Amino acid sequence: MNAFQPWLPCIFFILLMKLSNQLEDNKIPSLCSGQPGIPGSPGVHGSPGQPGRDGRDGRDSAPGEKGEKGVRGEPGVSGERGAAGDRGDPGVRGEKGQPGECAVAPKSAFSAKMSEGRSTQIVGEAVCFDQVLLNEQGDYNAETGRFTCRVPGVYYFTVHATVYRTSLQFDLVKNGHTVASYFQFYGNWPKPASLSGGSLLHLVPGDTVWMQMALSEYNGLYSSPKTDSTFTGFLIYSDWKNSAVFVEPAGDIPRV
Repeated sequence: MNAFQPWLPCIFFILLMKLSNQLEDNKIPSLCSGQPGIPGSPGVHGSPGQPGRDGRDGRDSAPGEKGEKGVRGEPGVSGERGAAGDRGDPGVRGEKGQPGECAVAPKSAFSAKMSEGRSTQIVGEAVCFDQVLLNEQGDYNAETGRFTCRVPGVYYFTVHATVYRTSLQFDLVKNGHTVASYFQFYGNWPKPASLSGGSLLHLVPGDTVWMQMALSEYNGLYSSPKTDSTFTGFLIYSDWKNSAVFVEPAGDIPRV
């Protein structure tokens, strides 16, 4: 081998460059290893690229921990008053209430006498005092001679009898049972005598009280323009303690 042979490739490459004017200098492959060139100037920024495609949906992760409760906000402004709604249907009628308390004190009183010059009239054992003096509540019946209780409580009954021409014995009777008896002996006196008696009785509604002759032969009951025989009864106090009239304040002494 002669000294000219190592340079043959280089000569061939140089000739190829000159024969082809269309090749750019920066695209010719180098067959010889040379020193690195000086760095070129930075290039101009390229145009923005096309938007990329949407990425895949991520996988579901575990739920996060519950956060702390936030501070309560300020109350909002009140809204405008709404229009009145339609009237509702009437409700179901309630049950009847209990009777109310008595507004006034209950009363019961009567007084009657025998008519002048009239013989003693007896109806079912009861002596009839047929001329009524007072009977506003109607508790006394002049046709039967009996008082019938409507207001429970304590009553006082009294009989004032004029005795003339014969002795007199009479009983005060409650529901057919004698509660008190009274007697006046007649001793051929020229003028009439008198016999009076009374008793306190506790009654409940429906109880009856009357005066009757104890013995048929002692029946000297008499009435005239100058002297009368009377039957009287009246309520002293009632047992209706739940009434507002009768309720007593705690610690007070009950009134009669």
